[in-house]
Amino acid sequence: MSKQEEEQQQTWHWRNTMKPVRFFIFDARAGLFVVILLVHFRLWTLYLFLTMLGIFNLLERKGLSFAAAMRAMRAWIIGPYRPGWLWIRKRPLHDSGSE
Repeated sequence: MSKQEEEQQQTWHWRNTMKPVRFFIFDARAGLFVVILLVHFRLWTLYLFLTMLGIFNLLERKGLSFAAAMRAMRAWIIGPYRPGWLWIRKRPLHDSGSE
């Protein structure tokens, strides 16, 4: 094994840490639906599994990861108004009288 191959093998893990985790060709989050299908095998869970695989595939074709798609959906639901703090957490202005 050459020195370059050894260096490449030593850094291989760190290069691939940001790659998405895959379940065969799909996002690993689809594995949750595999577990549901295996634990409760019914026709509707099979349809749910196939539907979710289709959704994950559609998201990937559009260039979105599942997490990015959830953020986009949240932004679509909330709309243009995005408060930084809940109104309950906002503190009233206070003047300490620094005269």
